[in-house]
Amino acid sequence: MTITKALVFYILSAACALAVAADARERSFLSKGMQEGEVLFRVGKPDHEALINNVKGQPEEKTWTYFPHARDPQTLTVVTFRAGIVASIERKIAR
Repeated sequence: MTITKALVFYILSAACALAVAADARERSFLSKGMQEGEVLFRVGKPDHEALINNVKGQPEEKTWTYFPHARDPQTLTVVTFRAGIVASIERKIAR
């Protein structure tokens, strides 16, 4: 039973490490027109989220910010959504 628990722990740890490693590298492959869910699936939850426009009857506008990561060093990525679709992507060098 102990070996099984250790094996499950090891597999889950490896899967989490691979997911984090892939997320940061995927930031450079984001493009305009992607849906919010696809961005979330590819690169994960943002480090910061801000609403730009949230007026009734108009499309919601918001930004997701991803801070630099070991796999994507010195690059701050800001994704702007309009009505759940990527409207712009800014990649800034953060030193």
